[in-house]
Amino acid sequence: MLRLLSFTSVFAIIAASASAADLNFNRVSSFATPLNMAAGEDQDRETSSEIIAATEDGMRLVYTDSPLGVVGLVDIADPAAPKPLGNIAMDGEPTSTTIIGNTAFVAVNTSKDYVAVGGKLVTLDINAKTVTSECELGGQPDSIAKAKDGSFLVIAIENERDEDLNDGVLPQLPAGQVAMIDVKDGAADCGSLRYTDVTGLAEIGAEDPEPEFVDVNGLGETVVTLQENNHIVVIGRDGKVISHFSAGAVTLENVDLTDERGALNFTETQADRKREPDAVKWIDDTHFAIANEGDYEGGSRGWTIFNKDGTVVYDSGMSFEYAIVEAGHYPDKRSDAKGAEPESIEVGTFNGVPYVFVGAERASVIGVYDVSDPAQPVLKQILPSGIAPEGIVAIASRNLLVSANEADLIEDGGVRSHVMVYEQQEAPAAYPQITSAGADSLIGWGALSGLAADPEKNGMLYAINDSFYGFQPRIFTIDATQVPARIIAALDITRGGAPAQKLDIEGVTLDGKGGFWLASEGNTGKLVPHALYNVNAKGVIKKEVALPVELLANEIRFGFEGIARQGNVLWMPVQRSWKDDAEGEVKLVAYNIESEEWGAVRYPLNAPAAKGWVGLSDIAIHGDYAYIVERDNQIGDKAAIKKIYRVALSQLAPAALGGELPLVEKEEVRDLLPDLKSLNGYVVDKVEGLAIDADGKAYVATDNDGIDDSSGETLFFTVDGFASAVN
Repeated sequence: MLRLLSFTSVFAIIAASASAADLNFNRVSSFATPLNMAAGEDQDRETSSEIIAATEDGMRLVYTDSPLGVVGLVDIADPAAPKPLGNIAMDGEPTSTTIIGNTAFVAVNTSKDYVAVGGKLVTLDINAKTVTSECELGGQPDSIAKAKDGSFLVIAIENERDEDLNDGVLPQLPAGQVAMIDVKDGAADCGSLRYTDVTGLAEIGAEDPEPEFVDVNGLGETVVTLQENNHIVVIGRDGKVISHFSAGAVTLENVDLTDERGALNFTETQADRKREPDAVKWIDDTHFAIANEGDYEGGSRGWTIFNKDGTVVYDSGMSFEYAIVEAGHYPDKRSDAKGAEPESIEVGTFNGVPYVFVGAERASVIGVYDVSDPAQPVLKQILPSGIAPEGIVAIASRNLLVSANEADLIEDGGVRSHVMVYEQQEAPAAYPQITSAGADSLIGWGALSGLAADPEKNGMLYAINDSFYGFQPRIFTIDATQVPARIIAALDITRGGAPAQKLDIEGVTLDGKGGFWLASEGNTGKLVPHALYNVNAKGVIKKEVALPVELLANEIRFGFEGIARQGNVLWMPVQRSWKDDAEGEVKLVAYNIESEEWGAVRYPLNAPAAKGWVGLSDIAIHGDYAYIVERDNQIGDKAAIKKIYRVALSQLAPAALGGELPLVEKEEVRDLLPDLKSLNGYVVDKVEGLAIDADGKAYVATDNDGIDDSSGETLFFTVDGFASAVN
């Protein structure tokens, strides 16, 4: 059992600003899988991109889509502008695919249930988009791989367990096995189908092996992961077992194992955590890498390099997860399960450098590792993925990397499944745009929901997290003079010596006395009050200001979304219309710190472009204007309104609540949609932070929802030309 050490900032190397001479992977395009659906087909049906492969010329992609029961084809002749080539029905559930020449071989599950298992190997002519042959496999297939010379295929026949039967405990027969089939004249030779028995090898569920993933090296040797069995098998070209060994276990220290508290605290220990490998790929003819996702009783939160004799050459321990934490992608709701869940693995040699690419399903990132020395991999980048990367394919001949991201949130009105294309470029890394790497200790962060600028230190900002981290409300100090911007400190907001509860902090501004004023949005149904809080430099709440009855009598869930100070007056935009507002209007609420008087003005909202709503996010005051973020709640291609407006301070003359309020005029300053598209992903919905420093430089941040039904991407950028607009 390997014992792993505590935190060191392994991500610091990728957080440093890259020079123009560096080679980095940057996303160049995203392709939404519904684009492959035929005209007239129900666009609201769930679709997914899962396992993905590329033609040998690297110009086309084929991905499995199990919800639709199809494989999808994408033209990436121009990687920056993928084109749909349509779907092809598989008459079953496609689970994996590999390509030889212009022929795709697709493993398809046709099982009736977990006992009456079945599957087939479908041969697909990619050019003609037609199925040319099928071979029965006699069981439920999972992964498929090809020999390097294209002479044969290997298929993991998993015959997976029913997780609802007997709490999913093994054994659950029929047992899985490994299938091999020859390829002759570009087609699968059904008559050559044979099997390798892998029962009796593992210590866990020996009579019920469940092969998960396969890959073939240059010697024709196949490595097979038995995920639930905590075991790995190496099979020769002749189908005989060469070696087999336990995937082993680790003890993880300084882990966050609790998701219920809504806090990122990496202080616990997880002993004897069994590796349960999912994806596997050969790095060379001797070494292979596994992603230790876990599916049964284990999962070690990292990835491992083995020698094929069973020797552990490298284990990432907690280092990969810490890098994810620093990038703001840690999925706290999975803390009690398997954390970020490394699931997919790919290898490729780009410009003479061998890389391992590790996809973290729950964190929605891809770790890029230089494995020139397999014993000492070097993390070079964290790439933003779509939600839940399931498959990765390297197209080194074209300097391209592609991810297939399976999550489709159509039922929740969210983003669709995407295929994303990255290119290795002679350019700085575009992501992350903000990180906590380089801090004195590990700082977990996410759900940034408001920004404020230090009036005396240009580029020094403050941000807060929202109620997603309800047991750990914090004020973050950001050094935005660095690229990427650095979170250098985290200040806990406390009450009575403990983290303050019942807060939904959505806005922050400095109080001019070394402390901060905070705006809490409130949620009466959850007993979270709409309120203002004044905290000192140590984060201690010194004063709480409840909203007056004139406001609370008409309140709804969506309250203050930002705060800015103009002398002794605090201004708070209300996100959406309350009960006493006219349709299409919201309030900008004022509170005088000295006189404790409340007032407000009316603000006109844009109408939604389609369904959904439009509301306000943050506010910043600079020069003679108040600058306000106005956005819709739409995502991806449906997003239409993500803008910054300004209102002259001369119009911010608050009238008493309960009477007639003046209506201000607004002027558009910046459409943020081009900025939100600049990383070539889908447009996120929550632009929630705006700050302007003394020199008039504007900073914008998005809220990643704590990686809950989100890709976890946080965009943090300055707006070009904004300084001149505000002076």
